[in-house]
Amino acid sequence: MSADTHLAPPAPSRPPSQARSTGARHLWRRLAADRWALAGAGGVAFFLVVAVAAPLLSAIAGQDPYTYDLDALSDSGTPKGFGGGISAEHWFGVEPMTGRDLFAIVVHGARTSILVGAGATAVSVLLGVVVGLTAGFYGGWYDRVVTRIIDVLLGFPYLIFVIALGAIVPTSLPKSLLLVGVLAVFGWPSIARVIRGQTLELKRRTFVLASTALGAGGWHVLVRQLLPNLTATIIVYSTIMIPSMIGAEAALSFLGVGVPPPTPAWGRSIGDAIGWVQTDPMFLVFPGGALFLATLAFNLLGDGLRDAFDPKTRGLRR
Repeated sequence: MSADTHLAPPAPSRPPSQARSTGARHLWRRLAADRWALAGAGGVAFFLVVAVAAPLLSAIAGQDPYTYDLDALSDSGTPKGFGGGISAEHWFGVEPMTGRDLFAIVVHGARTSILVGAGATAVSVLLGVVVGLTAGFYGGWYDRVVTRIIDVLLGFPYLIFVIALGAIVPTSLPKSLLLVGVLAVFGWPSIARVIRGQTLELKRRTFVLASTALGAGGWHVLVRQLLPNLTATIIVYSTIMIPSMIGAEAALSFLGVGVPPPTPAWGRSIGDAIGWVQTDPMFLVFPGGALFLATLAFNLLGDGLRDAFDPKTRGLRR
């Protein structure tokens, strides 16, 4: 009997596009089986729609976040009626002392918080991936310098820096752009450290060593070999970073160094509501609840994506 009869015919190889499609289907199945991830995805979609359609939603309500309605206030400046002035005209009530519509403030505040949070996350991820990928791959003195910079920035009290910067920056500079820039400067080191660590491991893998041995240039290895293998980490980290940035923007607005008034912002509304908790608790409930639900939705989606990309982590969360 010849040796060929013992050999099974080779399995037909699938094209890369088909392999990627199969991987995407498995990823979607795992994600769809996670009810918390689906709830997070629904919440994220809801807040994105609110942020995009904020002008339309406030127009449907017949209000805007800038118009004062003093007729809705009592002589003491508190909203008239039930629940902070909730009525057919003011769906969430009104802001004490000004009478501005709270529904319009909350939906426009979603646009401010999500734009700043998503913008800061995008810049942070871009810087972090580029720096972490190149530092991990090239190593040497460049890697040592990057590591020291990351350590310094991660240990730097950025809140004090932002407060001091807000006092000296010209008022003509848009505060939202300033917030995006500052949050990105202090946000990229965390993802750069993660990407650097994974790059150090990946560059020792056989497929990277083989590409290098065959004469592939550094740019080819970075873009075609390493970056695709870091996609899952980048997606998950980005999703989890957005709520952190939204929370940071809200904290800065709460302290009065965020976007300037009268631009609606959840953090500023929460800060303004602190003094009215006893007399008008709804002034705190609506912007505070929106901030809580938005950050919760992004975190649930991020956890679900992490579990979908790496099912081994599922048991750690449950």
